[in-house]
Amino acid sequence: MKVLVTDKINESAGNIISPVAKVDFLPTMTEDELVKIIGDYDALMVRSQTKVTPKIIEAGKNLKIIGRAGVGVDNIDVDAATQKGIIVVNSPDGNTMAAAEHTIALMLAVARNIAPAAASTKQGQWERSKFTGTELYNKTLGIIGLGKIGSHVAQVTKALGMKILVFDPYTSKEVVEKIGAECAPSLDEFWGECDFITIHAPKTKDTLNLINKDTIAKMKKNVRIINCARGGIINEADLEKAIEDGQIAGAALDVFEDEPNIQNSPLVKGGNNVVLTPHLGASTEEAQINVAIDVAQQIKAVLSGGSASSAVNIPSLRPDKLEPVKDYMQIAENAGELAAQMAKGAIKTIEITASGELALLDIQPLEIAVLKGALSTLFEGVNYVNAPVIAKKRAINIVSSKVNNNSDGLLEVKLVTDKDTVITAGSLTDIVKINDYKTGIRPQKHMLLVPHVNKPSMIAKVAQVIGESGINISSMNVVQKSGALSLMVINTDAEADGDVLDKIEKIDGVHEPKYVRLNA
Repeated sequence: MKVLVTDKINESAGNIISPVAKVDFLPTMTEDELVKIIGDYDALMVRSQTKVTPKIIEAGKNLKIIGRAGVGVDNIDVDAATQKGIIVVNSPDGNTMAAAEHTIALMLAVARNIAPAAASTKQGQWERSKFTGTELYNKTLGIIGLGKIGSHVAQVTKALGMKILVFDPYTSKEVVEKIGAECAPSLDEFWGECDFITIHAPKTKDTLNLINKDTIAKMKKNVRIINCARGGIINEADLEKAIEDGQIAGAALDVFEDEPNIQNSPLVKGGNNVVLTPHLGASTEEAQINVAIDVAQQIKAVLSGGSASSAVNIPSLRPDKLEPVKDYMQIAENAGELAAQMAKGAIKTIEITASGELALLDIQPLEIAVLKGALSTLFEGVNYVNAPVIAKKRAINIVSSKVNNNSDGLLEVKLVTDKDTVITAGSLTDIVKINDYKTGIRPQKHMLLVPHVNKPSMIAKVAQVIGESGINISSMNVVQKSGALSLMVINTDAEADGDVLDKIEKIDGVHEPKYVRLNA
């Protein structure tokens, strides 16, 4: 077998793979150049420079695995690889220390005016009073996202004498307190307590523009913000305006909304209290060695007939298990997605109950589909391979049961959080239950759930708001619970943003409407 390694990956990768395959180290190539030779290789290992396109994947007739020596796989067409049965792997943890240390470096740089002071001194000036900084000691550091990177940042900054406040709705209070930090119950209670804020969360629909003019207004004056996570979590225009106005004392960013087109960011015009670096979080010699070793070991394992530890696409499901339940996989995923987006708080338990004809089958593939659906609303990059791993790391308990009866197949999902319980259920094609409501509607990409008092004109009033917002209603199901309460389940052809929900909630008799986005 042969393995192609490109993009200046550390040679340690070759030492690991060479016992099972011949390894060729070649420079970064264009698509056409790679297409000409990729057919000879069983595996391809890249960093971010090589774009692994569908054309390259199609030409890779012998490819069994593509490895990305890093975290993201944006430069690999994962869908095309999946269709060809090619495993795609990455190294999600190889740069943890590097990213955490760069965060702390940026925090110190913005606190002590390191960049402008260095530039001034190199120009032969001696401006000590101009660059007076602030100490980290006894200050409160707010950490958004307590994964591996956030946890290491907390550990180091606690040793520097900082007080640590954490907001992570998916990490328990016990885990936060175990590292000597305090848990913020909500973002509203988080913003105003922090002297420094650092972000270690993925970019999702919930974290996009998380820091904007409205949330900045809730922050303590003279706060300093650091972002080594993902561009787009901070609204850069709002941040620059807040710095100009003196609300924010300084900011240090390693990631941006439009990379590498940094000239498009308003922050490049910022003053001495803005520190910018070109996505250097993983750029250490050690991190590059770590990711090379990690991915090389996975390539070696797969070529030797084993499995990959960080596959991002191919389900670890045997065909004999998947085939009997394959028609229920999509509804299982949608039921998990719907429950997770309706629920409040951190998930503690997911109870999955199969009844009717499903009770006679092995439902393990459906359990993974439910997990994937539920967790994909909270985290980036969730797939059939890593969903169980993520659930285990987050101490989410999975309980499965079967009810033998003569009904058609039904899959019920009961999602229990630290704040509430949500129940959904799906048949072969429809969502047939939402909490106490018996529904009958096909899951679609955009859905609105509108609990309301059952009285005349409610449907018309809600439909009017949706129509006036330029959104088309494709289908609707209205069901009544005991008493005077009802639920509208509405499929729309576009997303209903916060303004639409606000208008609907102002209708007398409507209570907590919710927009749900499904992978339907």
